[in-house]
Amino acid sequence: MSAPRCCPPSRSGSTSVTLTTLGGSEPSQGPQGSQASQDGWGEWVRLPGGTFRMGSEDEDANAGDDEGPVREVAVAAFEIDAHCVTNARFAAFVDATGHRTDAERFGWSYVFAKFLPGHLRRDSPRPEATPWWCGVRGAYWAAPEGPGSDLSGRADHPVVHVSWADAVAFCRWEGSRLPTETEWEYAARGGLDQKRYPWGDELTPGGEHRCNIWQGRFPTHNTAEDGYAGTAPVNAFPPNGYGLHNVSGNVWEWCADWWTKDVSRVMRGGSYLCHASYCNRYRVAARTSNSPDSTGGNTGFRCARSAAR
Repeated sequence: MSAPRCCPPSRSGSTSVTLTTLGGSEPSQGPQGSQASQDGWGEWVRLPGGTFRMGSEDEDANAGDDEGPVREVAVAAFEIDAHCVTNARFAAFVDATGHRTDAERFGWSYVFAKFLPGHLRRDSPRPEATPWWCGVRGAYWAAPEGPGSDLSGRADHPVVHVSWADAVAFCRWEGSRLPTETEWEYAARGGLDQKRYPWGDELTPGGEHRCNIWQGRFPTHNTAEDGYAGTAPVNAFPPNGYGLHNVSGNVWEWCADWWTKDVSRVMRGGSYLCHASYCNRYRVAARTSNSPDSTGGNTGFRCARSAAR
């Protein structure tokens, strides 16, 4: 299982690490023809499809991420979650199916070191290249920081410590699927053309924080000026022009696509650990990947559905 990173050190996206000690606001009006609906599980936004300019030639793009070239892409009509899947929603899935996540099967998952009590920081192994991650025995979706932690006060936060395979299992149970990378970017752009963020080109317009990312000096000091040091509620910030919340920051979101054949899956959106000094992948065109069995405290997902004809 590979370490989730705020920003991977190379295009490979998933370098194996051996751990020897381990076995809201209401949606805004979307494009013409779009609709928002609720089905008891999530809040769905129906997008009519069309064409848009995908990708970026941004000077801040990370080498090897293949954001460009900018190209016009057609998208068929589809539906997508306005929010990431919450802890409460995932708990309903586990209660109904008895699903055992990959983090539970492995017996551990990656947790950001500063979220841990001293004894877990000392006793949990760390990947040499990304020492801010600790492989914590007993960390999984319902115990996000490992033994002694729980979901108190986080029912409306995005579920984390879920692998690509866990996300697919949830979607199958719910009757949905993961969005393709093209669908994800089309929806995340919110109708804007080639803007850096879902709301425009300025990160904090008028001094207002629009997403949950790292504030301060990574990885030693987070001022949490945006209001959150870890995950935020799935509707914590205003939605984009299509009614989607938190498509920049908060948690990485799994997509359906392979990054490279049989190696890793695409993730989009960045997380609460992203910072311009190290990982500026909270830009709407930015992308990264990880192996399908990887789990960590800043990776979640949202679902999509093909539009009924």
